[in-house]
Amino acid sequence: MAATTTSLTTEQLHPRLEQLTVIDVRSPGEYAGGHIPGALNIPLDQLQRALPALRSAADRGELALVCASGARSQNACDQLAAAGIPAATVVGGTSAWAQGGKPLDRPAGGRATWAMDRQVRMAAGSLVIVGMLVDLAVPGARWFSAAIGGGLVFSALTNTCAMGNLLGRLPYNRPKHASADLDATLAALQK
Repeated sequence: MAATTTSLTTEQLHPRLEQLTVIDVRSPGEYAGGHIPGALNIPLDQLQRALPALRSAADRGELALVCASGARSQNACDQLAAAGIPAATVVGGTSAWAQGGKPLDRPAGGRATWAMDRQVRMAAGSLVIVGMLVDLAVPGARWFSAAIGGGLVFSALTNTCAMGNLLGRLPYNRPKHASADLDATLAALQK
């Protein structure tokens, strides 16, 4: 049985921070750059692994999921709903939280990485330019650029992002301690 998904604005979330379990589904690198106080990091690509812990946490109280803008957290809420776990997505994500003047926690030694949407724009734009330049020497290479454009259109239509998933696996988005941090987060959620 699918659970329901709701939405929370950052204004609704702020006074309820102590009552909710906030899960940040961004990459560990993005999370280290600044997150909502008290938020726990479970990257979107690790969500299936985290389902038992999230179910346990949801049995004790409400879950609020957040990302940079709200797209990944909505995706995560949809996955949780399909697994029968109710959750709310934070509209506008961490960006809206910070733009509203609310504080972000930054771990000591945490190094900020670009937000995933910015990384995708940089990678896609660079690949398109490279494809067009290579086409000057190798006619037909522009179709590579067209394929990147098609991928971006598909990404927008399906609200998924294969390039973002790939970029999220790069070392700067996965600090060495990220696996241990995830294990600790999952253990804390099951208490």
